[in-house]
Amino acid sequence: MDGLHRRITGRAHNCPGRLNCAVILSLGVILLFAGRCFAQVATPAAGKDSQATEWSFSVAAYGYLVPHDIFYGSPIFAADRQWLHLEARYNYENQETGSVWAGYNLSTGSNPVFEVTPMIGVVFGNTNGVAPGCELSLAYKRIELSSELEYVADIGDKTGNFLYSWNELSYSPTDWLHAGLVSQRTRAYHTDLDVQRGFSVGFTHKGVDFTAYVLNAGWTDPTVVLGLRFAF
Repeated sequence: MDGLHRRITGRAHNCPGRLNCAVILSLGVILLFAGRCFAQVATPAAGKDSQATEWSFSVAAYGYLVPHDIFYGSPIFAADRQWLHLEARYNYENQETGSVWAGYNLSTGSNPVFEVTPMIGVVFGNTNGVAPGCELSLAYKRIELSSELEYVADIGDKTGNFLYSWNELSYSPTDWLHAGLVSQRTRAYHTDLDVQRGFSVGFTHKGVDFTAYVLNAGWTDPTVVLGLRFAF
């Protein structure tokens, strides 16, 4: 969110040292694995496929209805051209906080298809820092597993360092309908659960996707996330 894919109080879930090391090690393993897997992937030949050199864009807006708190929105803009991935986010790492990202698109396979985009970002606003991260997806027929990981290193106060993750497993019985399970870890808003979990239902038509997420239902007061995404 991406997709996917959360900030109200600005309260940080402080990560212990072992978790920080594990996060850094995990990101390193991902980058090493990606480099080995995709070392032989060739870029499209010039003139062979004119669409391969064109830009593609997506614009998304997510609305968060957090119980006993305010409603807020988070816009995301992304642009891709061959291997290059650019992204800008607002109200994502924290309230009234923006971030800009650059990454490298890599993919392999046809069925299943594995895609990974290692990225580096700069975060500014109520939270200021740098953030290594990556977006991953594995698709097989009508099943897709996607994950987004991001470790924010707060340059003003290291106790504000935190790991953000969004994980989603979805199934598409038809081309226009998808549903699945989702989990999230964020410091952007506070709930009784450090790792939130729930389900999603979405509809897609001609490059437009609308998805509703319900988190924490059955454990505590549910948080509802409504997402609208345009790709062109």
